[in-house]
Amino acid sequence: MSTLRFQALREASTRKPVQFEETDRKSTIFGSNVFNEKAMKQYLTSDAFKGVQGAVQHGTKIDRKLADYIAMGMKEWALSKGVTHYTHWFQPLTGTTAEKHDAFFETSYDGSDPVEKFGGAQLVQQEPDASSFPNGGIRNTFEARGYTAWDPTSPAFIFGTTLCIPTVFISYTGEALDYKTPLLRALMVMDDAATEVCKYFDKNVKKVTATLGWEQEYFLVDRALANSRPDLMMTGRTLLGHTSAKGQQLDDHYFGSIPTRALTYMRDLEQECMLLGIPVKTRHNEVAPNQFELAPIFEETNLAVDHNCLLMDVMEKVAERHDLKVLFHEKPFKGVNGSGKHNNWSLATDTGVNLLSPSKTPMSNLQFLTFFINTIKAVNDNESLLRAAIASASNDHRLGANEAPPAIISVFIGEQLTKVLAELEGVTTGKLSPEEKTDLKLNVVGKIPDVLLDNTDRNRTSPFAFTGNKFEFRAVGSMANCSNAMTTLNAIVAKQLRDFKVEVDALIESKDMKKDDAIFNVLREYIKQSKKILFEGDGYSEEWEIEAAKRGLSNYKTTPEALKARVSKQSLDLFSELNIMNHIEVEARYEIELEEYTKKIQIEGRVLGDISKNHVIPTAIRYQNTLITNVKGLKDIFGSDFETIAKEQIILIKEISGHIEGINSKVEEMTNERKVANNLTNAQEMAEAYCNKVKPYFEIIRNHCDKLELLVDNELWTLTKYRELLFTK
Repeated sequence: MSTLRFQALREASTRKPVQFEETDRKSTIFGSNVFNEKAMKQYLTSDAFKGVQGAVQHGTKIDRKLADYIAMGMKEWALSKGVTHYTHWFQPLTGTTAEKHDAFFETSYDGSDPVEKFGGAQLVQQEPDASSFPNGGIRNTFEARGYTAWDPTSPAFIFGTTLCIPTVFISYTGEALDYKTPLLRALMVMDDAATEVCKYFDKNVKKVTATLGWEQEYFLVDRALANSRPDLMMTGRTLLGHTSAKGQQLDDHYFGSIPTRALTYMRDLEQECMLLGIPVKTRHNEVAPNQFELAPIFEETNLAVDHNCLLMDVMEKVAERHDLKVLFHEKPFKGVNGSGKHNNWSLATDTGVNLLSPSKTPMSNLQFLTFFINTIKAVNDNESLLRAAIASASNDHRLGANEAPPAIISVFIGEQLTKVLAELEGVTTGKLSPEEKTDLKLNVVGKIPDVLLDNTDRNRTSPFAFTGNKFEFRAVGSMANCSNAMTTLNAIVAKQLRDFKVEVDALIESKDMKKDDAIFNVLREYIKQSKKILFEGDGYSEEWEIEAAKRGLSNYKTTPEALKARVSKQSLDLFSELNIMNHIEVEARYEIELEEYTKKIQIEGRVLGDISKNHVIPTAIRYQNTLITNVKGLKDIFGSDFETIAKEQIILIKEISGHIEGINSKVEEMTNERKVANNLTNAQEMAEAYCNKVKPYFEIIRNHCDKLELLVDNELWTLTKYRELLFTK
């Protein structure tokens, strides 16, 4: 097996960058493979175009007759670009995308009269076999029916020779079986709630859109090297491997010159993104060796989520052309930084205003403060639910690992804005005097833009930070579908905005307060109630853990702990009240996420046991036998003095035996714990057993294996080492 490692190293070290040339300017090719407004105007009738626009902008339904015209135009556009198949592209609760391709090609019953056919029925709805997708008990396996339904708010696109139609995925009884459906519902509720609050400040606002700009971090590893590691191939991360002598200590990778092969890959990837209308803009090295990041321009949240899911598919396909493997796992390598997917979130009106960006007038800044403080209050009241939204087996490795936000959810707003909130906290109860109101508007609210000019110090240890004109949810994992975090965030803020409006209206009506007075009064109370969530210090410190516990903030370090918040009464009531998910849908997701956690730890345990016993131990024994032969030879030559001369070899033999015994015994114990866990029938109990009883063995077994890696002859070691995975460019 060691020959496979060295063969992979030879292959990787002799690679040449793939030849690639951009076909045209990005602005010219952008969206060429998207059935966007430009394409629709060309291929749709006037009524069909208006129907799609109405669905996108106002949520109006498209009747089947109109759908036929839309399908006809979409088909003609696709055929003009060499497309042969179509698929309903959806996001089941597996964490990946799904698609079943059907050809446009059809014949009559006797096989004659071939024709390219695609109608409104095929566009609007399909019936894929849903039996193999996670359902959380929503329906039995034998009741396999599920439906995909067209989402006109996310435009169809061409990838390869396939027309991909973004869709929702629901059970035959109507419950959501995907990530998109709850997100769309949450965005609708957010639009309604935010628009109503906006009318306090601008009666012309008719729509509020939640925006998202994600930052995708990832590692690139040569494909041959990745294929030589069974753990990377099976789990997406290295389950063992001693840290390299040089890692990221010198901070010489971050923002450094991008390696040639990686840069060629990025250029190729960016061209594919431009064709698909994914507005990627930024690329750079990240902190760890062979770690990179790309980020797009902000988009409407549903479209941004679709684009991120599509991007991850495209990244893997483009990587194949460059003989590279993309690693999305949050922690593929021990001892160097893991990867996240920061979610930059804001709200924008149809009048062109970013509601989380201060402006020049006191009135617009009061609007900013309203949405700013309501967001903080929403996070304060639902911090455990936000933690649950980013919980996964892979993200557990990253959160709190002194490289990413801690598992404690807190909000960073900066010293200057903290002072602004402190001043607002002192607002008089009830009606404000003209002098106080003038002072507030001129000297507090009016000066916020000037304050933010100096508020550039972003706390990188904060999981939820205000960064000038948006909130950055930094705790989202790099493998995650952004929908989970965005559904939860938009839901809790929408609920908070609803409550805010009720309270303000009550003060206006029952206390005869003016609008501004009522708003200031309610915001003052929210500031007082949300103090526990605000934190400006070092989120990595032990002192913060102690302080957070005093404040009553949750600190769920593992996914099984964190996921309990998903099915709390508060969570169930929240999603039900907003009509985002009913109790069945929430509980199904809870079951699915627990099951996914259990399966991932189960797979990792099996892979670790296999590698330890079938790779590491045989290699260690082979080297040990070489040492034993050496000692025997020394004994034959030196007789009774051999123990002194062969002292180091004997110590090595004993040390290797100790680690071999440690691996064997701990793998056996881990396997027994796995068997016990597998007999549990309750999903929560099984996940906890895998977390608390099985997973702790991973580090112990790994430690023995990593020690052997340092002891065994490099020429015999079968597994590609960290220095090779991280520094082969």
